[in-house]
Formats: sequence, structure tokens, C-alpha cells
Amino acid sequence: MIYVNGDEQQDATTVAALLERLGFGERARGLAVALDGEVVPRSEWHSAQLAPGARVEVVGATQGG
Repeated sequence: MIYVNGDEQQDATTVAALLERLGFGERARGLAVALDGEVVPRSEWHSAQLAPGARVEVVGATQGG
């Protein structure tokens, strides 16, 4: 079990796999991801491994006016 934005989720292997499962896939632009309190650069999403108990925060940029 891992935690995404405080909610329990099934395990995923990498940050990229988790984002795909959450439905972001091609819509991943404008997202920032932190793994256990450390920002994960987009270039590392495919290699950043998620261990059981990992805490992931996913934040999206929004526009307003």
C-alpha cells in the first residue's frame, strides 16, 4: 500500500506507472510530484521506485483570472 495525497492506493512500481494508473498519462504537463517529502524531477519519474508505505504528493498547476 502507498499513500497518494493522503489516500491509500494500491502499490505501483514507479512514479510514472502511478500517474498512468491515476489517469494522468498524456495530461501530466503541469504536475509536480514529491516522494516521501522530496520533489522528483520529471526526468526521474520512470526510474523513481515506490516502496510499500511510500507517501506521494501530486500537485497540479492551475490557471485563473
